[in-house]
Amino acid sequence: MEGSEPVRGGMRRFTWEEIGQRNGRGPAPQERWLVIDRKVYDISHFCRRHPGGSRVISHYAGQDATDPFIAFHLDKTLVRKYMNPLLIGELAPDQPSFEPSKNKKLVEDFRELRATVERMGLLQPNHAFFILCLCHILMLDVAAWLIIWYFGASLVPFLFSAVLLGTVQAQAGWLQHDFGHLSVFSKSRWNHWVHKFVIGHLKGAPASWWNHLHFQHHAKPNCFRKDPDVNMHPLFFALGKTLSVELGVQKKKFMPYNHQHKYFFIIGPPALVPLYFQWYIFYFAVQRKQWVDLAWMLSFYIRFFLTYLPFLGVKGTLGLHLLVRFIESNWFVWVTQMNHIPMHIDYDKNVDWFSTQLQATCNVHQSLFNDWFSGHLNFQIEHHLFPTMPRHNYWKVAPLVKSLCAKHGIEYQCKPLLTAFADIVHSLKDSGELWLDAYLHK
Repeated sequence: MEGSEPVRGGMRRFTWEEIGQRNGRGPAPQERWLVIDRKVYDISHFCRRHPGGSRVISHYAGQDATDPFIAFHLDKTLVRKYMNPLLIGELAPDQPSFEPSKNKKLVEDFRELRATVERMGLLQPNHAFFILCLCHILMLDVAAWLIIWYFGASLVPFLFSAVLLGTVQAQAGWLQHDFGHLSVFSKSRWNHWVHKFVIGHLKGAPASWWNHLHFQHHAKPNCFRKDPDVNMHPLFFALGKTLSVELGVQKKKFMPYNHQHKYFFIIGPPALVPLYFQWYIFYFAVQRKQWVDLAWMLSFYIRFFLTYLPFLGVKGTLGLHLLVRFIESNWFVWVTQMNHIPMHIDYDKNVDWFSTQLQATCNVHQSLFNDWFSGHLNFQIEHHLFPTMPRHNYWKVAPLVKSLCAKHGIEYQCKPLLTAFADIVHSLKDSGELWLDAYLHK
């Protein structure tokens, strides 16, 4: 390889300039390299076999991936064994351990914070907490059926049962999130097994679909073309100041974005789950031949219809299901978007892990209700920095994160719940106006 130098043992030494060119684009579109702990790995072919999905690992092609590697994997020693065949060299001695453009002191301070978190045992789960979470979900599920069974199918018990079932879906969503992030058990496969049960049997969705989308979101939050959660730009919404102005300058108008803060209430919270996710997940499972996931999904629908069909009939059961999805959708969208839409949205600028997460996330004030209502995603900052950390420990690490932010002059945003909801609408209004101004005058 031109520019690299051989070293003893057949290993080669590379510069950051060489590595940066192997990002899947540019002059060598088939090559993807990344760096972990100064070791250079060629993931060009492995990315398609990567257990977490090809895209999430490819998003770090041409970059240092040390911090996301540490953040996402439980058994790093085992994973490194599988990585050995991909090893092609290391950074040259005169090269820094990560890209020269990154803040050296901030990277080092965050890695020290990570070591402190491990020493404090904050990555260790309290299994009783998660058992209680599961039990309260199952109790609500049973209570919803008992209401229909005892009081009948008239309007009031029907609506009350729907609210309970919507709560079940929302809370099961937070619980599957815990297992999906490997936060509950020390073994990855145990988390995967229970994850399939919770998201498949309790929610009717495929674990593979969630993994495919969600790990990309965590790897590069709010990075356009890398975070699937901002893929609604530009087809439905103009997101972020930079992207909205770019869209306007290019004279692109897929929607009347200057009114997006209004039609968000129509095509956003009410519609995402019942009109999109509800149907797309079946296409995903079949198209990718995820037959185990599909079987778990079908078990949810079989159980739901067998449970309520004798009391409500076909139309009533379908109506109940759609109403539950409507409640779930509103709950899900407001909670998940309050931490991200108002924050910085742009193309990937390859900044350090700490800055990547802080510029894309914000927190909501802690309270017993907020913790329960959001599944502890009111601590979104801590969750993004330490995605495998059990959620009951977020509050313990929050002061340390705040201290690191203060040291480096990084804003740590934390706001009331209703303010966070309102900021979604305000940010959509602002970016819509930026788009309109650029569309008309630039």
